[in-house]
Amino acid sequence: MAARYAPHEVEERLMRRWLDRSSFHASADDPRPPYVIAIPPPNITGSLHMGHALNDTIQDILIRYHHLRGFNTLWVVGTDHAGIATQNKVEGQLAAEGLRKEDIGREAFEKRVWEWRRRYGSTIIHQLKSLGCACDYESERFTMDEAYQKAVVRVFVELYEKGHIYRDVYLVNWCVRCGSAISDLEVEHEDRASKLYYVRYPVAGSAETLTVATTRPETILGDTAVAVNPKDLRYGRFVGKTAVVPMVGREVPIIADEHVDIGFGTGALKITPGHDPDDWEIGLRHGLPSVSVIGPDGLMTEEAGDFAGLTAAEAREAVIERLERDGLFVKAEDYNHAVGTCYRCGTTIEPLLSLQWFMDMKRLAGPAIKAVEDGRVRFVPARWGEVYLDWMRGIRPWCISRQLWWGHRIPAYFCESCDHVMVAASPPPECEKCGGPLRQEEDVLDTWFSSALWPFASLGWPEQTRELETFYPTTVLSTARDIIYLWVARMIMMGLEFTGKAPFADVIIHPTVLAADGRRMSKSLGTGVDPLELIADYGADATRFGLAYMSSVQDVRFSAERIEMGRNFANKIWNASRLVLQGAHPQAEPQVEPATPADRWIFSRLTAVAEEVAGLYEGYEFDDVARVLYRFVWNEVCDWYLEVAKSRLYSEDEAERLQVSGNLLVLLEQVMILLHPIMPFVTEEIYGHLPQVGAGRRPASLFDATYPGPRPEWVDPEAEAAMEVFIAVVGGLRSTREELGLARDLIGRVRLVELQPGAASPLVALQRPFRQLSGCDLAGVVPEGTEPAGRFASVVSAGVKALLDLEGLVDVGRERDRLVGKARKAEAEAAKARAKLDNPGFLAKAPEAVVAEERSRLAAAEAVLDEVRLQYRERIGGELPSVERMRS
Repeated sequence: MAARYAPHEVEERLMRRWLDRSSFHASADDPRPPYVIAIPPPNITGSLHMGHALNDTIQDILIRYHHLRGFNTLWVVGTDHAGIATQNKVEGQLAAEGLRKEDIGREAFEKRVWEWRRRYGSTIIHQLKSLGCACDYESERFTMDEAYQKAVVRVFVELYEKGHIYRDVYLVNWCVRCGSAISDLEVEHEDRASKLYYVRYPVAGSAETLTVATTRPETILGDTAVAVNPKDLRYGRFVGKTAVVPMVGREVPIIADEHVDIGFGTGALKITPGHDPDDWEIGLRHGLPSVSVIGPDGLMTEEAGDFAGLTAAEAREAVIERLERDGLFVKAEDYNHAVGTCYRCGTTIEPLLSLQWFMDMKRLAGPAIKAVEDGRVRFVPARWGEVYLDWMRGIRPWCISRQLWWGHRIPAYFCESCDHVMVAASPPPECEKCGGPLRQEEDVLDTWFSSALWPFASLGWPEQTRELETFYPTTVLSTARDIIYLWVARMIMMGLEFTGKAPFADVIIHPTVLAADGRRMSKSLGTGVDPLELIADYGADATRFGLAYMSSVQDVRFSAERIEMGRNFANKIWNASRLVLQGAHPQAEPQVEPATPADRWIFSRLTAVAEEVAGLYEGYEFDDVARVLYRFVWNEVCDWYLEVAKSRLYSEDEAERLQVSGNLLVLLEQVMILLHPIMPFVTEEIYGHLPQVGAGRRPASLFDATYPGPRPEWVDPEAEAAMEVFIAVVGGLRSTREELGLARDLIGRVRLVELQPGAASPLVALQRPFRQLSGCDLAGVVPEGTEPAGRFASVVSAGVKALLDLEGLVDVGRERDRLVGKARKAEAEAAKARAKLDNPGFLAKAPEAVVAEERSRLAAAEAVLDEVRLQYRERIGGELPSVERMRS
């Protein structure tokens, strides 16, 4: 083994070997029980970000763990065609050439996108490999591949024939930049500083006016009502009358609707059903007409009269100017409010009336709600199940059409002669009604429509493939909270509708990784952390370990220290393994022969840790997996067992060396298996260095090894208790030596006082490592009550007191001064706390937490004083001087 672990060389070589051996490919004919995860397919435009890194680490941990448990594991991998994002990329390329997509036509544009996908679309797949992801890369899917397109068309046609898909004019979220409608869930909201404009509306047939407040004066031109709250006594006399819309002179009804917020503006609201979703709902309730004054290009329409052709921003200025001239403008106030923006390009969303394809979700939602209510689908943490159910119970129609050229083109065909609409899986030759020519719908489907089929379409549906039969439904989904509605809910609905089965049993909602200061990670904010840079700087194992370790809550702050901790841990594992493999007897066979309490202890602990970690893997508690393994490997295996075993590992006694070498080889292999799911590269590399002597049928790769099963013969509570005594005494003696400032080469003498018969046995049995680790010789064991006279420093553990003889080791005067100084400091702390706690005013006014903190401070100071008094009696003789004498 190399002296130092070189992660980058090892990671690249091992991933190449796994792929060459088809290690991650799952066969549908494998008789083992399946364990399946379908990766949330990353966009072909994407690059690995921190959310990917954590989620993919979680999924890989589960795949590797269950493979060790004997499952036929399949991690379905692939990419999403990402309609808007990918089209924007290619349009950007065309713009650099001075072209628009319209200049080259749809067919040529689609070819350009496929070429872009061929060149750049697999970037993130290669990045998954750099993280160590054990995906079935040989069966990679793409949501626009030929078989997947057939599945999408089949679903659309069936839903249309069942009456769930329809075409209608509706108010949609329109992105002017993308030239497409987007769903409600794809609109992001951001707070912006704006203005609230107050405008007078004349009441028809009177000299009175109603003043309304609006953030969008340019849409006044499309008003079809003025609304007030029926409980607002100020305006009751106006209800049923008509108001005159400024600038256009159109008379509109004054209506009463409970939706109107009495506290907003003046309490009177202009209603523009064609440009506001709330107004649209009010318009439906009251049968109001809709007027579109802003078009899909973002310009004012002919309905805007004199303002036609202006941008919305230009129209706003012109409208205000006209209102001022007409004497109808009252004032403008600063106003902050949430503005909807496109999730892809950030453009402000324009609510517009548009003829679109919609999907009625009500019937599909019912079975998907029941699946979560009855436990067939379980969310982890459970509270996200309630979030899911709340949204599903109020589900609205889904706008599924997008005005794009890249994506699944809607399989609808319009007759150019009679306007009849046909929906079919294959292009019909002619209109079924009149025989006229047909043209296909230009729009494509929302990307999330095709993604909703991922768990079963990726396995070959609608064909009844062996893969679909074996691997569907999948086992678990791990994903982010922000796509519970966009994706998770829709997958459950589609899975139940088209296969009769929920697509997965468990849904893990993984933590969101925030920047170290608690802000969201963002390139534009400068708060992003690139996981690829972490892999380059620290290695994949360190990155994986650090991410798992820090993922203890749903909003976790990124910690570079945890990644560094992972790197140090990988190095510790490497160095410890190197010690074992280079020190082991060349003829040693891996077998357990417990000859000492330490041997029995470590294998008893190994059994307990293997069982505990298995439970944590099964419970998706990945942070605790990292913590438990870190403590066990670093503290118990490396710091204690290896140190205790060294004296035998380098012994001149051949039999003794063979025996401990066999133990260490078994221990090392088992520890590598435990660590493998979370740190696959360093463990696989070390596993490859294990000697073949006596290895039997050991698999060529650690990926194919077997997770440690129950070993009741190794369970030894007595050995665990004995080693707890050894560790406590040796650790206490080390601390005492450091406290006393003893040089490392100065050997002390320790007598053991047995407070319980036989309690000192493990210390006696491990005399060589005791001397090596504590820097002290054992000078004998005596029963309680027969302690020798003299000056001692004591360490007490369960059933044993260790007395370190201070004669000739310590300068008594200097130690007296040190203890008195320590007591003075503790007494000062105690006096300060007592003064506060004896003050009735403090107790009456201070918060409970502050009072509790002072009580804790007093208790801690008094505990130090008690400890110093005992040390003074043992080490100096007599009682610690009083406070007054210490001060003098």
